[in-house]
Amino acid sequence: MENKVAGMFTSTASIHGGQETTILASLPPFLHLGMIVVGVRYSQNLQLLTTEGQGGSPYGASTIAGGDGSRQVTEPELATARSLGRRVAEVAARVKDLS
Repeated sequence: MENKVAGMFTSTASIHGGQETTILASLPPFLHLGMIVVGVRYSQNLQLLTTEGQGGSPYGASTIAGGDGSRQVTEPELATARSLGRRVAEVAARVKDLS
């Protein structure tokens, strides 16, 4: 797994359900394996500017599923996930060019 690029996505039941904690707790194994971890740029994480309960963090993409899993992913959450996916692909391509 050395020099592989990773980005993290998570889902929780509530606004304060541990989205950031889940992502941060995932970092040590990735780093232990020599992976390169990327997060979400602030410029691509527009839900940070809202007061509504939505997923998203500089650490990774996330959503709030609700206690029964019925809440659907919002468009801003999808945009953040897509942005993170693009960033993982871009960084992976650059790392590959260095090999």
